[in-house]
Amino acid sequence: QVQLVESGGGLVQAGGSLRLSCAASGSIFSINDMGWHRQAPGKQRELVAEITSGGRTNYGDSVKGRFTISRDNAKNTLYLQMNSLKPEDTAVYSCNARLRERSSYWIMNNYWGQGTQVTVSS
Repeated sequence: QVQLVESGGGLVQAGGSLRLSCAASGSIFSINDMGWHRQAPGKQRELVAEITSGGRTNYGDSVKGRFTISRDNAKNTLYLQMNSLKPEDTAVYSCNARLRERSSYWIMNNYWGQGTQVTVSS
């Protein structure tokens, strides 16, 4: 069974920084793309950033230049460094990973974490 567990969320003042982590565990054969998404109350979920297994990245327009996504393939862990935070960054941040399990390595599935709350005060 595969699990994604996020950590690092919390309350921060505008202009501050937070670093989110997402650790994937279980019987993993390989991990392809990983990403961060967020959903604010009353709004649709939006892409924050994504990264391929080779390190190629893509960012949502609202976070470009402020957030940095990275991953440690040896630890099956995804990170999101968030700088210059704004009140509009307040949301539940969730990670996802497209991966293959050992027991069914020919199948790629998309897994989600439970989410972590980020609140930015003005």
